[in-house]
Amino acid sequence: MTQPVLELLGLSKSFAATQALKDMSLSVMPGEVHAIVGENGAGKSTLIKIMTGVHQPDTGTITVDGQPVTLKSTQAAQDAGIAAIYQEPMVFPDLNVAENIFISNRAKGRIMRWSEIYAESEALIAPLGVKLDVRRAASGLTLAEQQTVEIARALSLKVKVLIMDEPTASLSAHEVARLLDIARALKAQGVAVIYISHRLDEIFRIADRVTVIRDGAHISTKPIAEVTEDGLVKDMVGRALESFAVKTAANPHGETLLSVKDLACAGVFKGITFDLHKGEVLCLAGLVGARRTDVALSLFGIAPATDGSITLAGTEVRITTPQQAMDLGIAYVSEDRRKLGLAMPLSIFANISLASLKKLLKPFGLIDRPAEAAMAETYRKRLAIRAADTKTEVGKLSGGNQQKVMLAKWLETKPRVLIFDEPTRGIDVGAKAEVHGIIRQLASEGVAILVISSDLPEVLALADRVLVMREGRQAGILPIEDATQERVIALAAGHATAERPAA
Repeated sequence: MTQPVLELLGLSKSFAATQALKDMSLSVMPGEVHAIVGENGAGKSTLIKIMTGVHQPDTGTITVDGQPVTLKSTQAAQDAGIAAIYQEPMVFPDLNVAENIFISNRAKGRIMRWSEIYAESEALIAPLGVKLDVRRAASGLTLAEQQTVEIARALSLKVKVLIMDEPTASLSAHEVARLLDIARALKAQGVAVIYISHRLDEIFRIADRVTVIRDGAHISTKPIAEVTEDGLVKDMVGRALESFAVKTAANPHGETLLSVKDLACAGVFKGITFDLHKGEVLCLAGLVGARRTDVALSLFGIAPATDGSITLAGTEVRITTPQQAMDLGIAYVSEDRRKLGLAMPLSIFANISLASLKKLLKPFGLIDRPAEAAMAETYRKRLAIRAADTKTEVGKLSGGNQQKVMLAKWLETKPRVLIFDEPTRGIDVGAKAEVHGIIRQLASEGVAILVISSDLPEVLALADRVLVMREGRQAGILPIEDATQERVIALAAGHATAERPAA
């Protein structure tokens, strides 16, 4: 029988009173794609950090090729043949591709023979099926190309185990397909790939085996042929998929709240026209480069429109700043919660109050701290934010709970129009269902909701109507009863015959 290239036996790890991992065991075979799935907070990140030498386990052993190893640093993990690539690649923009590939390769010594470096870089990239100029500066690479560079870097170090942590979270469908091809190419070379993703469809496309962890503990390891999506979700969250299903029902809409006509932003998008009613969920769908987020940025005043009209509750308005949008009752939940949505080093209560500080001001510009804390506690309970208390630093929360904090910040402004940009990107299936439920609840309360999503099943689960964009133009609007994945994709790709009359 083939020996595991990597084996974890009885690993446990605690941080103060938090038990991150408990008696975790896992084996990975050479030439295997082994998927690891679990909710945010299940212990995946801690497990990765132990395998890459960032953290050391409190108990348990790690073996590589049957030999016990102690991974006291990332260098020790690298020397053992273990490397990782992440959602956000770590390349040096001022160096070229070849330099990035060999920058951490100590075996090359201090004297570089550039002809050899370029030849070896090309040889490393070629089996991955990607065409990439090794003399090209990394600053001009796409996200997918940067990941290819990181994979080639790992191969240059004679990697035995490559960990891919949420590698496709920011990639287009075409780039996802290419990355999965690269994973298959690595498998063919005998490299073991540990694949971590919230996208279950990818797990079924690429994995040989899948391990589920929950609350820091090993739940199951099965060949992918023996796994169903419903069973996988049940193992991940501890209850059946049906309890999370979002049912789209006919939603009686109120009056038109937001009316957009021929909206344009010079050189970015044009010709956007739609009405958004109270209690309606309108989803913006489209391929990468469709400029959906740019429409949201214009409606929120970050990148003001240069042409067209915006009418809110019957009154034409011009929105040139986010403060104007907020004063009009428009809120924007950004797709990038780390850069644009939250202050990660601050507490939950400080983040929730960020957009509503005016109402908390006391004489002399002081903030009413008890009122601020009470506000945050209300939303912690209402949105089921999982944290010991509202003093917890937001950066220490799981992705799903961070998303809820960002939503709480905007709900406190009492918006009439709420824009969600990729509301469930990077969060697990349980948190995703909770966010969907919150969106539907807000719609039932009369909030007009605009959702931008690249996840077509999500679009079809949430939408009352779907507005499809293509290359900065409006391709069509579909009522939900006429919307299918095939029709939405056809419109996004430029097949106008896919559209049916909008309701």
